Amino acid sequence: MNRKDVAELAGSVGVGAWTAFGVLSMVVIGRDGVPLFTDEDLLSWSVAHRPDVAVAVARGVSATGTGFVPYALVVLAGLLTGRTVRRRLLAAALAAACLAAGQGLRYGVMTWVARPRPPLADWAGHASGWSFPSGHTTTAAVTAGLVILAIGVRNPHGRTTLCLAVGCWGALVGLTRVYLGVHWFTDVLGGWLFAVGWLGVCLCAAAWWLPSWLLTDPPDGAAPPREEHASRGSAS
Repeated sequence: MNRKDVAELAGSVGVGAWTAFGVLSMVVIGRDGVPLFTDEDLLSWSVAHRPDVAVAVARGVSATGTGFVPYALVVLAGLLTGRTVRRRLLAAALAAACLAAGQGLRYGVMTWVARPRPPLADWAGHASGWSFPSGHTTTAAVTAGLVILAIGVRNPHGRTTLCLAVGCWGALVGLTRVYLGVHWFTDVLGGWLFAVGWLGVCLCAAAWWLPSWLLTDPPDGAAPPREEHASRGSAS
């Protein structure tokens, strides 16, 4: 796919996901804190099925969706992308910036919606702040998307198993928040939709506005466009 096709596809997916997220947000606001759809049923099931081992595993998985781990993953993925040091550092910086900006925007939406969390008596893990959209879910989903994108850039024709594993991790972090009773399922659904929308916007912007010489590695032994231009200028 060329850059225009990538930008159009990413933009379409992003707009579609954010449209769905906007509709869900309006429904959440309109219900004024009342659980939606199967929220209460899934919470009740989680509370009734909590052996100690499962809770410990869920807490461990949940902890990987916040703090240092997501940033370490996206920076590492960026550093493994590209053949030159400059491209690797740029990819790592852009991935970290995408994650940080997404977290900031998500926090603003969360504060605006101001949805209460499930009852404290049902919690089996740590949580703070408002409930919608889930912060752990959003962060893990954005991180998974960036890592999968980096894997695809690095090796476009393989690593399907690795991509599936990363995607499952991103989804599982969100589900653990419901299992631990600190989020409604629609908080997690909102986090997934927000993450897909944000990734679509970021990928669309990168495809449209980043220079080609920053996105495409030259063949082995060939100089990047800027370096070729400079060498030709000095020779003349």
